[in-house]
Amino acid sequence: MKRVLIILSIVSMGLGFSAFQCASAELTGAKLYINQKQYDKAKESLLKEVEKNPNSDEGYYLLGFLYGEEGSIMKMIEMYDKSLSISKKYAQGISDSKKYYWATGFNKGVSFFNSATKASTPDSQRVFFDKAVRQFEGAIAAQPDSAATYVNLAYAYLNMQKPDSAVAPLEISLKKEKTPDVYTMLGELYMNKGNKLMDDYKKSNNVSDSTNATTWYNKSVSLLEEGRKTFPDDSEILLRLSNAYIAADKLDVAMDAFKAGIEKDPENKYYRYNYGVLLLNAKDYAGAETQFAKAVSLDPEYTNAIYNLAVTYVRWGTQVREAAEAEGKEDESYKEKFELALPHMEKYLEANPKEPAVWELLGKIYANLGKADKSREAFQKADQYR
Repeated sequence: MKRVLIILSIVSMGLGFSAFQCASAELTGAKLYINQKQYDKAKESLLKEVEKNPNSDEGYYLLGFLYGEEGSIMKMIEMYDKSLSISKKYAQGISDSKKYYWATGFNKGVSFFNSATKASTPDSQRVFFDKAVRQFEGAIAAQPDSAATYVNLAYAYLNMQKPDSAVAPLEISLKKEKTPDVYTMLGELYMNKGNKLMDDYKKSNNVSDSTNATTWYNKSVSLLEEGRKTFPDDSEILLRLSNAYIAADKLDVAMDAFKAGIEKDPENKYYRYNYGVLLLNAKDYAGAETQFAKAVSLDPEYTNAIYNLAVTYVRWGTQVREAAEAEGKEDESYKEKFELALPHMEKYLEANPKEPAVWELLGKIYANLGKADKSREAFQKADQYR
């Protein structure tokens, strides 16, 4: 899931000192060292200051500034919190500083992320993504209310192949700002967690794996239903929702939901498409044909609907052929369905020519129609793109 992120514009951070104040020798020395950018000596003076005077709001404030300058954002926050617990005198400066270090960390995270997407080796990618994660985590500590930072952190984890780590940032982001992308990603992550547990169940027959898988499928359904209410025409949310319904074995609920959507908005290609997906999975091929064909008539370039219309005809034809074989009958009417599939599959491949599985399916269609040469060419294409 590579994605190039956008860098924010930021305002430079400054630190001013009030003149003619009565201050300890440690504070006075620290300010002098800060002006001279001798930050190590300044920190040494300030640590002595807060040790002698635990109620030094300015000492903690300046320590926070120094930790921020060295990139220790967590320590910066700790020092700022101590300063604020003593007084609110430096509240505005602390607020401005946190915003500055949030933007700085955000931008550094974006820069490392974008470098990772352009890296030529897996090792260098990993190094850049690790750095991006640390910067985004620091930015979140400085400004916890920024939904975009959580999303960027999740993208970094997803690119690192750490989907479980991406869940929490996306959940927090969604509480702060509802966007279709986050509903889609989080719904898919819930589904994938369910799929993994279901795979474990099939291997071990451990009932708890099956139960936990169902829990994650239901979480995905609930989340995506909420997303559909907020963004009723978002095609990605609708697609993930129909898949979640199927995984959660809620076909009846899904059928009713998308059928109601079509009755309310019959010209909505996304409702037509997703209702078709449900009918296809229920082996109602005639019903699926109607919905996919309508979606294609509404948008002749709707490639997902074109592909699934072809798949509907292939499965329908296969069902007819296998039924005849089971009864020991000679019945070649199944070829009519494969003929209907052919132009849609060919059109899909015009737009998506590098999909080996689709070329392989086209090869099988040609084979069922007795077109050996074309079948061989399609299988060669499949091998070419593997």
